[in-house]
Amino acid sequence: MATAAGIPHNVHGEKGVYCAGDWIPIEDFGAHMNRLDAFTSSLACKGCSSKAVDNFDFDVVIIGAGCVGSCIARELSKYDITVALLDSADDVSHGGATKANSGIVHTGYDDKPGTNRAKFCWAGNQMFKQMDRELNFGYHVNGSLVVARCAEDMLILDELLERGRVNGVQNLRIVHHEELRAMEPSLTPDAIAALYAQDCGTVTPYEFAIAVAENAANNGVEIRLCRHVTSIAQAANGFHIEANFTPLAASDAGFGLTEPSTWPLPLWTGLLALLLLAVAVLCGDIVSTTDPTRSILDSSIIAFGAPMGALLVLVAYRLMGNSNAVTKEMYTARAVINAAGCGSDKVASMVGIKDFHIKERMGEYLLLHKDQGQHCRHVLFPAPGPMGKGVLVQPTLWGNLLLGPTARDKHNSKAMSQSNEEIIATLLQKCRELVPAFDATKVIHSFSGSRAKNSSGDWIIEESVKVPGFFQAAGIDSPGLAGSPAIAAHVVSLVQKSAACAERGLRFKPNTNFNPYRKPIIRPKNGWKGIKIDCKDDAAKNVVCKCEKVTEAEIVDAIHRPLPCLSTQAVRKRTRAGMGHCQGKFCEPRVKKIIARELGLKSVAGRPWPASSILPARWLTDEHKEALQNLATKMGL
Repeated sequence: MATAAGIPHNVHGEKGVYCAGDWIPIEDFGAHMNRLDAFTSSLACKGCSSKAVDNFDFDVVIIGAGCVGSCIARELSKYDITVALLDSADDVSHGGATKANSGIVHTGYDDKPGTNRAKFCWAGNQMFKQMDRELNFGYHVNGSLVVARCAEDMLILDELLERGRVNGVQNLRIVHHEELRAMEPSLTPDAIAALYAQDCGTVTPYEFAIAVAENAANNGVEIRLCRHVTSIAQAANGFHIEANFTPLAASDAGFGLTEPSTWPLPLWTGLLALLLLAVAVLCGDIVSTTDPTRSILDSSIIAFGAPMGALLVLVAYRLMGNSNAVTKEMYTARAVINAAGCGSDKVASMVGIKDFHIKERMGEYLLLHKDQGQHCRHVLFPAPGPMGKGVLVQPTLWGNLLLGPTARDKHNSKAMSQSNEEIIATLLQKCRELVPAFDATKVIHSFSGSRAKNSSGDWIIEESVKVPGFFQAAGIDSPGLAGSPAIAAHVVSLVQKSAACAERGLRFKPNTNFNPYRKPIIRPKNGWKGIKIDCKDDAAKNVVCKCEKVTEAEIVDAIHRPLPCLSTQAVRKRTRAGMGHCQGKFCEPRVKKIIARELGLKSVAGRPWPASSILPARWLTDEHKEALQNLATKMGL
């Protein structure tokens, strides 16, 4: 339990968990799990693959496995139809906005009335509690505050309050002075009022998407990862979808350049041949001879040996890269659903729909140590501006403090030319205007993601008039996470009502075996009680990640869930091993060994760096932290 200026608040996973917005203390968690046992004992994955498969004929193919695509997949799994969910990334929620956003379940008070955003945001928000009761991804209803600091901001609050009323958002009100200060003691002293949205909540977005997709897989959806869709053609009974399948990297094949013991014989032979030739040349044994016959012979050896050595190395490379060879797959479907996020305009153009294009907007974040989570309890927004909701300050579900995002349009060369230092300065400055007291030296991580803003100005959710049976859930930016369950329900209703799909024989009979429940992977901890590092005789007590107290049993559970989990990054997203303040320095080698042991792999991919980080290093030194503090000082913070 952490405190915000003396006010206690709970942290998910510490002495309890948040479920459906409510707090379940650790002493009641056992009973909660027992109830789930009764619902989930018969679950078994029916279809999920990042490997080669032989079934390509489906009723519905969904493209894009972010929060929207995964929710659509789960909604379709309630019916007795065949469904495939395709994504080019090697994990659910890995390649798009779902992997890197604020995790806020917005209420919809700032969305323009009459838009799809306004239609689906509040409706989706109200579905999260029940979804968390079933899927146990962790959902905390902590509320949000849009902070006014001047008379002009007060006018914006009044406008947002009225928008919320028109959009049907409930439990909205403006709080003032004493009440605001009691709610957020660390808030900037010049705050004069705030719009309080009581139903705003917080999730970890990729944990949400993974939970939803996992349940969809358990209910029959085939999740095909590492599939990059290259073309869609209309056919007599629907569509032909061509995808390039590129399996997971060398770790999946059991070979890896970082593990010489796994190198195949042709590689060793080829490298040895080239080495001997190089030594011979350097020593002059071949080229510096006066014997014409010997010279011709040695020239022949070079002419033959060098290419043969190179050929053997190439053969070895092909052997080692065999799992990375691209295979073309051809799918057929009666209906196609485009939920491809930032790639949704490209997918739409494959069937001749070119009436919108995606204008990606980058958003960078800074994540601070858990000891900084005490500085706020609610999601704190400034008064919004033309680029969106603004740079916010929020406590994460797991107790960290999150600062961000920025809003940099990728088509704006000036915005994209900003240095990392300038981006960090912007985040620190904007967030200090809301919460002055956080410690800038406690930054432990940075990440970024692209929002799929589109040229139409609103979410595109429809069946195409030009291409019947092709459905769009395209250009979904913020608050798409909040709206995703409602978007999914609506898209499925469109498919059910589609005349084209009915003509193609698509029938929606209930899946009588549908099971909505899923057990959590992470178990709450009571400090270090009952667990320890290097506990050899009990995986449930053996702590692998000391920062987040992740046990070996939790990691093994994640690895053997329906979705492929072949890298430390995949384990990190499911268990939080590597998410703590040491950022995997202690646990990543241990996690690799567990993955290799459980899956019979000879090498395991680690977390990529720098990926989307704007920090100067994965592990910040004292010099780096001093630079952050100096940056804050330069800004007069």
